[in-house]
Amino acid sequence: MSVDVPRNIVLLRHAKADWPQVADHERPLAERGRQDAPAAGEWLAEHGINPQLTLCSTATRTRETWKLAVHQLPKRPRTVYEDRLYEAPPGQIIEVINEAPDEVRDLLVIGHNPGMQGVADVLAGRGDEDALTRLARGFPTAAIAVLRFSGPWKSLEPGTAELTDFWTPR
Repeated sequence: MSVDVPRNIVLLRHAKADWPQVADHERPLAERGRQDAPAAGEWLAEHGINPQLTLCSTATRTRETWKLAVHQLPKRPRTVYEDRLYEAPPGQIIEVINEAPDEVRDLLVIGHNPGMQGVADVLAGRGDEDALTRLARGFPTAAIAVLRFSGPWKSLEPGTAELTDFWTPR
């Protein structure tokens, strides 16, 4: 695949998590999260977004979000559970994305806030005005930001992508 083809970076914040007496990394989804995660997968499928690769934080709530969302997609992508995405700042998330193989056209990243909003803000040098306005209001649980980028993954850096869509379950 040519490295200059348009690529989609899809950022998904984990669905609503519960607050039981467990370590933060082990927090499971709340009931609302178990409802919103499949809705996120449905939105991806309805918009023709079927990533070839998913990079998912190793936290329980991100893995559960993905498990519920992926069943809505027409084809299950290769999934890599990535420790570096757990509570990662935007720069670290970009570093992980930079390592994606160039044959991947659509990449899904499942992580946490404030990192998901931060990386969307940092990457989006331009975009759909409505989507930019909604993103500026926050990045709630189970929200999805879709950014378009052309070039090899290793050249992705701040301001080089366009925010094409932003969806929230509520």
